[in-house]
Amino acid sequence: MSKAKVRLRPVVSRIHMPTVLKTAILPGDSTESLFIATQVGEILCVRDGALWTFLDMSSRILKLGGSSGGYDERGLLGLAFHPYFYYNGYFYLHYSAAGTQGPGAMPGAPPESFKPDPCNPDTLNLKWINRESNYDHIDTVEEWILQPNGQFRKGRTLLNLRRPFLNHNGVNSLTFSPETGKLVLTTGDGGSGYDPFNLSQDDREIAGKIIEIDVHKNTSIPNPPVVTRFDELPAPIQETLTVIAKGVRNIPGIAYQRLYDRYLKYAGIVGQDLVESIYSFVHYKPIPVTQLVQASLMNAELDQEGFINFGWRGWEGAFPTSIVRGCPANPALDEKTMAYYNDAVIVSARRLLPLTSYFHQDPRPDKFGGTALTGVQCYMGNEIPDLRGSVVFTDVARQGSQPPVRGVLAYTRAQTDCRPSDYSAIQTDNPFGSESAYYVSLGTNLDQTRLYLGVNGSMKVADRNQGSVFEIVP
Repeated sequence: MSKAKVRLRPVVSRIHMPTVLKTAILPGDSTESLFIATQVGEILCVRDGALWTFLDMSSRILKLGGSSGGYDERGLLGLAFHPYFYYNGYFYLHYSAAGTQGPGAMPGAPPESFKPDPCNPDTLNLKWINRESNYDHIDTVEEWILQPNGQFRKGRTLLNLRRPFLNHNGVNSLTFSPETGKLVLTTGDGGSGYDPFNLSQDDREIAGKIIEIDVHKNTSIPNPPVVTRFDELPAPIQETLTVIAKGVRNIPGIAYQRLYDRYLKYAGIVGQDLVESIYSFVHYKPIPVTQLVQASLMNAELDQEGFINFGWRGWEGAFPTSIVRGCPANPALDEKTMAYYNDAVIVSARRLLPLTSYFHQDPRPDKFGGTALTGVQCYMGNEIPDLRGSVVFTDVARQGSQPPVRGVLAYTRAQTDCRPSDYSAIQTDNPFGSESAYYVSLGTNLDQTRLYLGVNGSMKVADRNQGSVFEIVP
């Protein structure tokens, strides 16, 4: 693949952690504005070089970073504008709600602490019990309305989700499908490490899925119950939901690329220890939640032919999930022990293979070691010819490089013969000087001709005013 080169043109700086970057046309306006959702709950708007606060949700957001040394994966996670936002003022938010802090599904256990022991079957078959009390927080998905008088009004609450741990809640988690017109919600597996309760493969669980919500159906339920499973939802809400995919570990959203009269879908799945993976698919067979719940009640097996399964927790990208440990006899080596053999066997023939993967450790001179995938977007512009028609992605931090920390910008392309694709890093200039630059988000405009990069000087949400947004330009 060609070595693309770009520049990073500053848009805004000294903001909080930028988690979502999107454009929309405000009612009564004629051009797109850039909207920046920060993890702490602000939604900022950039218009003609001016920065102003569109909506401040910070009072509704859970207190972040207090129990985790400043690092957190909760907060304002998703923002999506209705396809007719210009006319109706509707937009949608996904966030971790204030006042919902709990002790966690494994009280006292820090994030990413769980590791299965292949020699101890008890660790391979854990159950999430006492869910009403043992949970970390509650995420909510809401409808909001920008009224003609310029005031905001909260509309419906679409979902209230009880989450087991503070991590793997998804990010950039809301978008509208250009195929179906439905709101798409991406949920991570719920957190800790290795999906200890195997929520991502359980058809009853909301965690670890890609879900479509028909927001045009009025559920008439003002305060939906707080749930973890589909069968706990009232029937009117079940009827608005279909499930596109399962087997998700953590996911920075889903992207759509027009292909004649269909759309290519791209989903990036954040890895555990080995690899970060980007998947693509065109055809899929979604399952209505009402059918899923009925099959569960009857203990019947659903026909899942054409249903997308990313393979987690049995598979991490193209590899069986492995525990990585250090080798005491040789610190330069790692021991990789397969953790979930049975899980890998069960989903081996059903899973979707990645379009491309990149590794946490890679000895090849023209590649890089990644840490965590943070964004996947399509680029259909002409200004950067090397990238036209490609899938651009970001990793939060390059492994093994000398300080200061730098994120990675890279790209790949879909293959018409369905073979795995190669990838290449994108060379950028250095507007960061001697400061660290974690690449935390990636966004695009409405017609995918512009790309925006969210950068933060720290991975701790408690470190304020270290965020910046850049436009990626030739």
